[in-house]
Amino acid sequence: MDVRPADARLVEYVDLLGELLPGERVAELEVREGQFHLVVLGADAVVCLPRTSAAGARLPMRAARLRVLGELGLGVAVPEPLAVGADGRLPYLMLSRIPGAPLDPGSVDGAVEDVARQCHDLLSALATAGGDPAIRAELPIAAPSRWAEFAADVRAELYPLMSADGRYRADRELAALDLLSTPAEAVVHGDLGGENLLWETTEAGPVLRGVVDWDDVGIGDRAEDYAALAAGYGDEFLRALLALADPKDETLSARISTIRATFALQQARAAFRDEDAAELADGLTGYRCLS
Repeated sequence: MDVRPADARLVEYVDLLGELLPGERVAELEVREGQFHLVVLGADAVVCLPRTSAAGARLPMRAARLRVLGELGLGVAVPEPLAVGADGRLPYLMLSRIPGAPLDPGSVDGAVEDVARQCHDLLSALATAGGDPAIRAELPIAAPSRWAEFAADVRAELYPLMSADGRYRADRELAALDLLSTPAEAVVHGDLGGENLLWETTEAGPVLRGVVDWDDVGIGDRAEDYAALAAGYGDEFLRALLALADPKDETLSARISTIRATFALQQARAAFRDEDAAELADGLTGYRCLS
C-alpha cells in the first residue's frame, strides 16, 4: 500500500484506510470535502472522516438514521452503513458507494423539466414517508419554535462576529422568520444541494440514481429541500419544480424564499458549534465586510 496520502489530512488515517479499503492505494483515493466530513472514495465503499470531534460523536446516530432511510423505498439509492469506528479507534463511518455523479450546470440547463420531474418524485416519496408513524418515531421532528430558536441562537452566537452592516443584513433575514409557519410533515434531507444528488448520464438524459449526505435528516418542512435544490440548480429549475408541486400548498414558494435566505447563517451556526473555523469563516463571508 502507498503510505503517502495525496491529502495531508489523511496521514493519521493511513493504516485505517488500508484496513477498510484493502487493495486501494491511499495516494490515489479521491477525497471530497463536506461541511462535517472528509469523504474518501474507494471503488465500492466510502469512508467518512469527521472534521471535528462533534461530528465524530454523531457518526453512530448518522448510521442508525441511514438504516431507517434504506427501508423507505425512495426510488433512489441511499448509502448503506457498513462499519462505524468505535472502541477508542479513530472515528469513521464506512458506507456503500452510490453510483453516479453530481450534475454540472450545463446538464441541468439542458434538461430542466426532466431533472425537476425526478426531484419532484423524490420529494413526493419523502413527503409520503413523513406521514408514517413508524418513521416519525425514528427521526427527529422539528419543533414549532425551531426558527425562533434559530434566530435567537444566531443573535447570541454569531452577531459578535459580524460587522454592523452584517448584523443589519442578518436582522432583515431573521425578521422574515418571525412570520414563518412551517409544517413538520415530510422527511426532509436537510442539505439537498446539487453535490448530494448523484446522477447517471444516459442518451435519454440524466437519471437520478442516489442521494448522499443525510446528516441533517428529520421530519420537517419540505420547503427546506426545495430551497436547497433551488440554490443548487437555479431559479428556472425551481419554477419547473413548483409547477409540479401540490397547488393546495399556497405558501410553499414564500417559505422557500425565506428559508433559502438563511443558508449562510445555518452553515455558520453549525460550524460555530462544531468549532470548525474554516466553515465558520465561509458562512460569515457576507456578514463581516461592509456592503
